[in-house]
Amino acid sequence: MAAESSLSDFLISNLTEFWQLTGFYNATWQHFVMLAVGIFFMYLAIKKNFEPMLLVPIGFGILIGNIPFNTAAGLEIGIYEQGSVLNILYNGVSAGWYPPLIFLGIGAMTDFSALIANPKLLLVGAAAQFGIFGAYMVACALGFMPDQAGAIAIIGGADGPTAIFLSSKLAPNLMGAIAVSAYSYMALVPVIQPPIMKLLTTRKERLIKMKPARAVSQNEKIIFPVVGMLLTCFVVPSALPLLGMLFFGNLLRECGVTTRLAKTASNALTDIVTILLGMTVGASTQATTFLTKETIFIFALGFMAFIIASASGVAFVKLFNLILPKSKKINPLIGNAGVSAVPMSARISNNLGLQYDPSNYLLMHAMGPNVAGVIGSATAAGVLLGFLA
Repeated sequence: MAAESSLSDFLISNLTEFWQLTGFYNATWQHFVMLAVGIFFMYLAIKKNFEPMLLVPIGFGILIGNIPFNTAAGLEIGIYEQGSVLNILYNGVSAGWYPPLIFLGIGAMTDFSALIANPKLLLVGAAAQFGIFGAYMVACALGFMPDQAGAIAIIGGADGPTAIFLSSKLAPNLMGAIAVSAYSYMALVPVIQPPIMKLLTTRKERLIKMKPARAVSQNEKIIFPVVGMLLTCFVVPSALPLLGMLFFGNLLRECGVTTRLAKTASNALTDIVTILLGMTVGASTQATTFLTKETIFIFALGFMAFIIASASGVAFVKLFNLILPKSKKINPLIGNAGVSAVPMSARISNNLGLQYDPSNYLLMHAMGPNVAGVIGSATAAGVLLGFLA
């Protein structure tokens, strides 16, 4: 009898211990909220086709990061537990390794011809950065520390890698919320931007046809990334990790002798880094640290910054048209592309233009401010980093 009682106690003890290690035992309502958020992200990506390359890894990462477990058990499986596999992968986010690699891929896959052919479109990309600095002032007014305000404000650039890079330097504790917010608004560009563009433009303005851009020579395409890197990084050296890699990737594309490297950077390397970046960013949104009042403010400020940035680009084009001759007027619908969501914002400009005139193709024109927006958001991040780090 004593032996049976001892065996029974042993089994009950082991079953109890096993139960206490399960996710069901350690779950809180916050975990289930975050799991629902992760599923919703994947729904948007798979069923609505909202930037699936971003939202599928982030959504599934949210599921991975919000499986409850007993942290006291010393299992070393959580993303914030030193030595765990997820923590090692997360170092690419927390130490800022992944964003420059993404910028390398962006440079290698992007044609800068539209900007080279029409350099004044650089001003449209610069105007869209008002969203960043406007959000910075509002965040400071709401009580965020200057470094936190700077990290939050960069969401207005609609540039996930830049947001991760800057927040990893200025506000690591807010990086999960900032990164998810930035990528969320990038994915929702087709939903957020069209109403702003329609509100701020007249039908007559939407029908403006721009002259075809001039042909850009191969020499210009080779010189541009070299000169662009030198000029921007001499002015803002703190943006070197992002801008240096962006222009390096573009040189690989355009120089004509590194085709294999350009293909690797724009395809395999970018895909690998995107998978790791999206998954680990999603996994960093653990319920215990993510569901806070600060997170709500971050999403609200990020939304405001993105609205201001989109509106600023469109409004700037309208003002710019006042001094341009009739033959050189710019369609304000490309102003939204001044944010860094490349090429999503440029596609929105084109699609909206075609709605009003099926023969008015704006994509190549919109790529000018879109590329300028990438350069502008990285430069703005460098300015904030230089002043606040």
